[in-house]
Amino acid sequence: MLAKPQDSATNLALPEEGQVRMASILGIPRLLAEMGFEPDRLIAEAGLETALFDNPDNVIPFADLGRFVVLCTERTACPHFGLLACREAGLEILGLVGELASHSTDVGSALRNLILYLHLHDRGAVPNLSVSAERAMLAYAIHHPDVPGTMQIYDGAIANAFNIMKTLAGPDWEPTEVLLFRPRPLDCEPYRRFFRTRLTFGAEFSAVVFDASWLERSLGGANAGVHSRIMQEIEILENRGSGDLVTQIRRVLRRLLVGGASQGETREEQISMLFALHRRTLNRRLRAQGTSFRALVDEAHFDIARQLLRDTRLPIADIAAGLDYSECSAFGRAFRRWSGTSPSAWRAQHAAGDLDR
Repeated sequence: MLAKPQDSATNLALPEEGQVRMASILGIPRLLAEMGFEPDRLIAEAGLETALFDNPDNVIPFADLGRFVVLCTERTACPHFGLLACREAGLEILGLVGELASHSTDVGSALRNLILYLHLHDRGAVPNLSVSAERAMLAYAIHHPDVPGTMQIYDGAIANAFNIMKTLAGPDWEPTEVLLFRPRPLDCEPYRRFFRTRLTFGAEFSAVVFDASWLERSLGGANAGVHSRIMQEIEILENRGSGDLVTQIRRVLRRLLVGGASQGETREEQISMLFALHRRTLNRRLRAQGTSFRALVDEAHFDIARQLLRDTRLPIADIAAGLDYSECSAFGRAFRRWSGTSPSAWRAQHAAGDLDR
């Protein structure tokens, strides 16, 4: 989708569910040219418009982005293409959300702002910051189902997270570990050169791990006045781009489930309170839109289960537990009801080809 030139950030076209701003991949044409390939030819072969790359605020469906990245990876025969594509990407690609982070008081506040508002840039995945004891972990998880090329997308996202931390915490920041759920590649050197830390391939998810004390690092260039102005613009965007009730509930459920929410947090009563609606009012409005709360919960479980089965090596029991099923057998019955087959059979059919990309 092409965005028209705008005078104000609050007039920008927002990504819809399953879309991301083109700012994430604007460096790909230059990278292709550096590698000796004609960018326009590959863009056309992927079925995309070259004009998409003219404006960082244009949006692209995750599935189209994935297909384009897979095509680039295959044509260039570069198994770490996603890493190269985002080697220079940092806060600037996040637009208004990146500006907000840069004017936060400290690193922890900046990351929390990124997590709260990344959906204004990316509506196919969610970030997560977990802190335990002395360790902090910034992770990125795709929740939109049936996206090709997720290995390359995750490589790029973690490279971006690494660069963001360098910008926020300063050049002396170093991670203690980088987790990548892609299989260990034949050549690890590109990853070692970029991250310069301990790497764990075949991890359960992709994340940057660092000492939690960095979260308290103050941001020297933060301006409270600018921060307040950006928040006002974001509030306008939030109000304009929130979507109907079904869309909003879908978004909340996916974020909660990907973030490891307990069953209590996704109950009808809790979601009703979140939207300041009585439970009966919530149900009435959902029925008027042709659905139900239970159907939306099942849809979110199915989408996330498919993504985890296809794109990770998590044991099925762990996926069931992560989606808050008390028993693996209960998850298996639910998945068979949604898909007509068992989780293990679905994984065998869908996972093999994409894990090598």
